[in-house]
Amino acid sequence: MSEGDSAGESIHGKPSVVAAFFTRVGQVYQSWLDKSTPFYAMRWAGTLLLTLVYMIRVYLLQGWYIVTYALGIYHLNLFIAFLSPKVDPSLLEEDEGPSLPTKQNEEFRPFIRRLPEFKFWHSATKGIVIAMICTFFDAFNVPVFWPILVMYFIMLFCITMKRQIKHMVKYRYLPFTHGKRTYKGKEDTGKAFWGMMRVRNVFSFCQLNSNMKT
Repeated sequence: MSEGDSAGESIHGKPSVVAAFFTRVGQVYQSWLDKSTPFYAMRWAGTLLLTLVYMIRVYLLQGWYIVTYALGIYHLNLFIAFLSPKVDPSLLEEDEGPSLPTKQNEEFRPFIRRLPEFKFWHSATKGIVIAMICTFFDAFNVPVFWPILVMYFIMLFCITMKRQIKHMVKYRYLPFTHGKRTYKGKEDTGKAFWGMMRVRNVFSFCQLNSNMKT
């Protein structure tokens, strides 16, 4: 057995203690992620609280502005992917498959995001944690005139959102489920069923009485 093999495995061919530890940590981490999936309000509240802590730290340290700018650009890209459909209608021809409806009387097709909500939250939270870790190292504290970065970010945000809104208006889709039309079954279906059963029982009872008389 070579030295490289012995580093990753023990004498009996089993994974080493270090590999088993990281595997266990990954399993526990994934288990907590799976449990937190339905609690989207609590997840985003925790992310906003973490963002607030990061902003307070940057304000008190008076530095690491380039890290904050990179974090803002990263979150902007995630937000655009969250608002965008999985298949871009502008790149999809009519004969290549289904696309988003452009008229009111067309068939309803659900909006599928390019970046799902859970992955959006997970990536945004990881970005904040990484930026927080970077603030503990002076190598990432690059001197920069922060008002220029703020101006660049505002310009980039306005241009990107303007392009995204034009895309939404052109292809007539709304990336939010609030206010959309929902379809429900008839509420009196059960009542109609039991009414038919009652009529059937009465009819059977009358037929039985007529047979007994004859």
